[in-house]
Amino acid sequence: MIARVIARIKETYRAMRLGTRLALGLGALALVVFAVVGSALTMYMRDYLSAQLNEQLKIAQIAQSKSIADNGTLEGKKYYRWYYAVYDVKDGNPRLRDPEDSADVPEDVDDFTSLARAQAGLDTEILRTEHLKGAGLYRLRACEAEPGVVLVSAAPLDAIDDTVNQLITIQVVTFVLALAALVVFGRAMLRRGLKPLGDMAHTARGITSHDLTDSARLSVRHDNRDGGPEVEELRTAFNTMLEHIDDALAVRTEAEQRLRRFVADASHELRTPLMSVRGYADLFQYAAAHSPEERDKHLARLRAEAARMGVLLDDLLMLARLDAADVETPLRLEEADLTELARQAADAFRAGRPDHPLTVAIGSAPVRLRLDPLRVRQVLDNLLTNAAVHTPPGTKVALEVAVESGLTEVRITDSGPGIPADDQARVFDRFYRVDKARSRDRGGSGLGLAVARSLIRAHGGTIDLTSVPGTTTFTVRLPLGTPRS
Repeated sequence: MIARVIARIKETYRAMRLGTRLALGLGALALVVFAVVGSALTMYMRDYLSAQLNEQLKIAQIAQSKSIADNGTLEGKKYYRWYYAVYDVKDGNPRLRDPEDSADVPEDVDDFTSLARAQAGLDTEILRTEHLKGAGLYRLRACEAEPGVVLVSAAPLDAIDDTVNQLITIQVVTFVLALAALVVFGRAMLRRGLKPLGDMAHTARGITSHDLTDSARLSVRHDNRDGGPEVEELRTAFNTMLEHIDDALAVRTEAEQRLRRFVADASHELRTPLMSVRGYADLFQYAAAHSPEERDKHLARLRAEAARMGVLLDDLLMLARLDAADVETPLRLEEADLTELARQAADAFRAGRPDHPLTVAIGSAPVRLRLDPLRVRQVLDNLLTNAAVHTPPGTKVALEVAVESGLTEVRITDSGPGIPADDQARVFDRFYRVDKARSRDRGGSGLGLAVARSLIRAHGGTIDLTSVPGTTTFTVRLPLGTPRS
């Protein structure tokens, strides 16, 4: 039964709001403080009143002892409900004198006699607290009035008890009212102080109303700056978390969009040569049966389309392997001279594109780097071919190799019409073409620059584009140190 009650109390406590919990905890702490302070104050007051009563007994006995010594009788002021007894002590045995007033002694004087006997053998006063029959609780004090005479006085303690009880009552009432006020107003103040946390919870719940599958940004933020430095730190951390979620969503959305475009473009790019292969295969079959003289032409077309599809698949495979470079790098690194690779690329360009005059500024000193010669040569060929394909005949092209600030730079510049500003940020995207109307036979698959950028990144370098009407420059930067593997 007790266990059930305790379990129910715990469940009720867990269901309370944080402000209510803190208010109750503060109330419990205040109750403990009130109890300690009240107990200490009560004990102090009781001791203080008891000491005052002892002092009052002492002062009264000093005056009465002088009266006994001078006159042989008790004279002077007597207090209400106080008792006075005078004993003559002989051989240690006290004998009570006849009181001047019967009300001066209680009905039972045994406690007085016992105290007088105890004092007769001592040189100091004696204090005791006794319960006198028919009178109540009294404080007794015995002293020697003169040699052989002992005075015993008794003062009631009920006044002290009444005062202490009244003090306890006042403390209890005051503490209960103060505790109630503390819980009520403390709860209100705590709720106000914790309101920013509730606003954060409301903001967090607002996130659930957003469709995170389509949205790349979260518009919700917590802007309330109330609550002090601690809440401000929490607000800053909360908004930083939302910014991080925003960035993650943006990256995820961008990646998904790129993946969709890639799949769509790859499907489209592969479908074209596949359709061509299928068509030429049908033509080849027809020519083999009806027009043997056309068979070789259709077979050549079939091989060309198959080769173009193979190049496209090779580029896709290369990009996939570069994307998974953390698992297996596709590079075969070795020491090689970048200037020699540039000269070879320049010679091949001059032989294949005689209608584009090429200027080469390489220098005589070799630039030896640890790289994959085949892949770097592929990058240079792609950039030079790109300059020739997208510019009219007669356009000048320049190839330059230089070493600056710990980096090796290869710049390929053409004096063609340039690339529009809107397209410059996307020229390295896969399957992206600046001229949408350009045929694939002339413009390529749209993977050349994407492959070039991925290969340079795999070498730990960068590739950038700057273009204005009349000048377009691709800049490849490779580190002189060991590249990322």
